[in-house]
Amino acid sequence: MAIRTILHYPDPRLRQVAQPVVAVDDEIRRLVDDMAETMYAAPGIGLAAVQIHVALRVVTIDLSEARNALQVFINPEILQHDGKQVFEEGCLSVPGIYDEVERAQHIRLRALNRDGQPFELEANGLFATCIQHEIDHLDGRVFVDYLSRLKQTRIRKKLEKQERLTM
Repeated sequence: MAIRTILHYPDPRLRQVAQPVVAVDDEIRRLVDDMAETMYAAPGIGLAAVQIHVALRVVTIDLSEARNALQVFINPEILQHDGKQVFEEGCLSVPGIYDEVERAQHIRLRALNRDGQPFELEANGLFATCIQHEIDHLDGRVFVDYLSRLKQTRIRKKLEKQERLTM
């Protein structure tokens, strides 16, 4: 396992649309392990492969307090969504920035697990928001895309300035 570098907004590589995983093999399982280690070290509650510059449809999520309930979603697909809810979101690719985003309150999802076995699940509340946030990454979207142009510009400038100061 290895901790990978997380891309930061407005890096154009975050706009890359991830491709489906053709086969869940040892290479994909190593990717999942690296993603989990990277997510926990950051620390975060979710990570999409696109965020570490791997254009494959793989997501890791762990909402547990103890950080011991890793969930893996390979080729996730939202089958149904309903209701509306607003949560304050943050993102490992947009460090230090938080804002409210409206998303579906309830979703039904289909995906493959770490062993390549298909499954479906229903999610509500924060879990549903987290899944939608990570799937957005797989589709080349970042949560700031839901904000006004003015907020997006301010965030971009702030993060670009921080990047310059750390170089």
